[in-house]
Amino acid sequence: MLTLEEAKRYLRVDDDSEDYLIEHLIEVACEICLDVARLEDIKAIEKYPYLDIAMLYTVAYLYEHREEADHKELTLSLRALLFGVRQEGF
Repeated sequence: MLTLEEAKRYLRVDDDSEDYLIEHLIEVACEICLDVARLEDIKAIEKYPYLDIAMLYTVAYLYEHREEADHKELTLSLRALLFGVRQEGF
């Protein structure tokens, strides 16, 4: 699972003022990535290291575009990132 410290380092955030927001973005990113990859639980992250990168990308995208996020664009990018692990169906 992606930690707050990893996400903050990736986002280049030094202070603690947005920790609450970033923690929630990590949770959302996890759910979005699992949904796009059609995986059922978080344990898949251990099996597929690509999910960590996809989660970092998702957190960064949502953080940078918090006012005008284009979820279709995000989903299409994640499909490309997770193509190799994406399951055919649930």
